Amino acid sequence: MAMIGFIGTGTIGGPMASKLLEHGHSMLVFDIDKKATQVHVNHGARAAANVAEVAQLCATVFLSLPGPTQIEDVVLGDAGLINNGESLTTIIDLSTNSLALNRRIAEFAQSKNVHYLDAPVSGGKLAARDGTLSVMVGGDEVAFNGVRPLIECFGEHIFYMGLPGSGTLTKLVNNQIFLCASVLIQEGFVLGAKAGIDPSALLKVLKASSAGALLARAPLVLSRQFNLDVFALSIAAKDVAVALESASAVGASMPMTEAAHGVYVEALEQGLGNEDFFATVKVLEAAAGVELPPLHKPKKS
Repeated sequence: MAMIGFIGTGTIGGPMASKLLEHGHSMLVFDIDKKATQVHVNHGARAAANVAEVAQLCATVFLSLPGPTQIEDVVLGDAGLINNGESLTTIIDLSTNSLALNRRIAEFAQSKNVHYLDAPVSGGKLAARDGTLSVMVGGDEVAFNGVRPLIECFGEHIFYMGLPGSGTLTKLVNNQIFLCASVLIQEGFVLGAKAGIDPSALLKVLKASSAGALLARAPLVLSRQFNLDVFALSIAAKDVAVALESASAVGASMPMTEAAHGVYVEALEQGLGNEDFFATVKVLEAAAGVELPPLHKPKKS
C-alpha cells in the first residue's frame, strides 16, 4: 500500500490522521510540534523530518494547517511540497484557506502536474475523532474521485462543489454565517438584558416565534462557559477575516460580516483569543454596561 503523507497533526488534523491509520493506511506524518505526531508514530506511522521529505516519499499528501500563511509556505515555499515533490501527484488541503491563495496554488500546482484539492472540513474535534466530518471539495473531479475513499476514512458528509476554490468558499460561507450570526444573537440578548428582560424568558419566547429557526446555537453562545474548547476565538476571528478577504477578491460586499468582524477584533484586543468564539459577548456586554446572567429554565406561568 502506498504511503500517505499528512502535514499538520494538531487539534483537527491529528484525529483525521488517526482515522486514516485505523483504516490500515501507511502514513508519513509531520508537524512542527513533534509531540503532535507521537500518537501516530505509536500506532505505526513514520515521522518525517520536514515537509520536503513528505513530498519526496508520498504521492498523496493531506494538509491540516492553521491558515493561509502556513499553507503558502508548506505548498509553495522553497522547502515546500511542490518544489520538492519527486513523487507528489495530489495535495488534499483540509485547512481553511483564502479563495485567492487557493486559486493561485491550484494553478501553479497544475503547471507542475500536481492536483491541488481544497477540501476544508466542518464539525469540530468530536466529529474528527468520530470520523463524521463534513468535507467540501473543490478541484479536479477525477482527482477527487481517486482520493474519495481516503476522505471517507474521516468524512461522513462529502460534497464535491466544483472548480478549484469552491470547497474553500463553501467553508468560508459556512463559518461566516455561524460565527457572525452568533454575534447577532448575543447582541439581541444583551439589548434585552439592558432593558431588564430575563434572557431565559426571552429565549423561550423567541424559540416559539419567527426567530426560532435561527436560535439552535443560542444556548451555547449564551452559556458563559468560555473554556469548553469548542472553537478558539482567535481562529474564529481569522476565519471571518479570510471570508472578508475572499469577498473582496470576488467583488462582494459583506457589511454585516464586517461589523461582526469588528467585534471579534475587539475581543482579541481584550485578550480573549484563547477562549471560545462566543466570548465575543463580553465585548457587547462591556459596551452596554450589563452582564448576561446564566440561562436557566424559566418558571412556569
